[in-house]
Parts: sequence; structure tokens; C-alpha cells
Amino acid sequence: MRVRIFGLLSALALMVLGAVPASATSEGHSYLALGDSVPFGFSPLKNPSDAANFIGYPEIVARALNIEDVNATCPGEATGGFLSLTGTDNVCRPYRSAFPLHVSYSGTQVAFATAYLKSHPRTRLVTLTLGANDAFRFQKDCLAGPTVGTCPLGLGGVAATMQANLNTILGAIRATGYTGLIVAVTYYSLDYSDVSGAVFLNGPMIAAANAHGALIADGLAAWAPAAAGGSACVAGLLIVTKISPLTCDVHPTPKGRDLLAGAVVSTIAASCPARSAIGCLDRSQG
Repeated sequence: MRVRIFGLLSALALMVLGAVPASATSEGHSYLALGDSVPFGFSPLKNPSDAANFIGYPEIVARALNIEDVNATCPGEATGGFLSLTGTDNVCRPYRSAFPLHVSYSGTQVAFATAYLKSHPRTRLVTLTLGANDAFRFQKDCLAGPTVGTCPLGLGGVAATMQANLNTILGAIRATGYTGLIVAVTYYSLDYSDVSGAVFLNGPMIAAANAHGALIADGLAAWAPAAAGGSACVAGLLIVTKISPLTCDVHPTPKGRDLLAGAVVSTIAASCPARSAIGCLDRSQG
């Protein structure tokens, strides 16, 4: 089981991510994107010194819905680090000290998110992708030794911690008074011949989302037709880092990213009788 899970996740452990520019001062922003490298838009082939080099699925969703996004995601963010500057982290904190994020903030991602929602009551959409870095941290700790860091928790303990933290995060978002749409975007698989690792990783997010009235955009299903039961790398869904032998990073190509964005838009559209993503956003605000 451990091999399958880390086969899904291993390259994200090297996250050094960037993002697309978004100014949090604009009155027009009505979409807050939260999470890790996947919504951040990371590519190992681009220069992280310029955040504008990276485009994640939130930017594609924003274009499709004709809204503006604030992308507060952080590369290497784990659920503990999302909540506390001393919480379990993968590489978010060192990344933030070296490279720019989409938006600049000195505290935690949850502090930014809750302050933003309180000061922007017209926000209509929040998306969240988070949890992979908890598993990466666990992997690193166990490689260092069986008593190091989170390794003593075991996989079950890591999953339980993820779910507890995700419940806290979504609860904090709702506690701001925000009643609009929250879409939890789950992870895809690197190899669709065995998706057990992705299913394990997505379980805590699905449970927390259901507990807080959030919609679930199924990232695993979004890639399934293109992967056709095989390698997401071969299918062109993952960024190629070496041609021979073919080797991919775990982050999405534009093709993979756009499929995740499509899952978000279609999930929103299916959430209300209007059957239109824009119509459902308008309805949620009303």
C-alpha cells in the first residue's frame, strides 16, 4: 500500500512552485483558490523566481466563469502548515522565503483565507486541493528513521490527521460567514492501472468536504478517459522531464490542468437547477 501511495506522490515531494499574478486589492475578485502545488500551477521546467510563469487550474476556472481569482496557494503546503506556521510542512515555508507566491502574506494560508473572506463578502467561489504533502512529509520522515517526525503515526494516523485538519480548515472558512460554493478538488492518479493510492489520498478530503457542505470535483475521474487505464505520463497529462526513458513529474501539463478545471466547472454546473456554472454561482450568491 505504501509503495502505491508514494508512487502516486513522490515527485511532488520536490515541489518548487510558482503561480499566476493576482492582486488581492481588486474589488472584482470573487474566487479564492487555496491549496498546494496543483492549483499553484507548478512546472519543474520553469523559473520559480517569476510567479507569472505558472498557471494553475484556478486561472482556467476563472476564465471559464468570467470571474477573477485570488490564488493563495503555496507550494509544498501540508494540512498542518496550512493551519500553523509551526505545523507539519513539506516545503511551503522554505519556498515562501525564497520565491514569490501569487499573493504575498506573512501568516498562514488559513489566516489569509479567513481574513480575505471577511473583507470580501461578495466572494462567490472557494476551491481547495490539499493533503498530498502530508504523505510526502511522512515519506521523508520514515526514510530518515522510524521515530522521526510523522513516521510513528503510520499511514492510518497520517490520514486521520489530514481529515481532522481539513475539517478544521473548512470549518474556519464557514465560520467567516461565507455561505457560497466551496469545491474540493481531489487528486488524479499517475497510473490508472491501479488507482488505490489516489483513492486513499482523496478519502480525507471527501469526508471533510461532505461534512461542510462542499462540492467535490473528482480529479481522479477527470483524467480517467484520457489515461485510458494506463499511464498518465504516456497520455500527456503529466509534465515530461526526460524523453528516454520517458519520465514525468507528478504535476499536470496544460492538458491535465484543463481537465481539472473542467471538472470544477462541471461540478458547479451540476450543483443547482440552472445547470449552468455561471448561473449556479449567481444563485449561490443570492
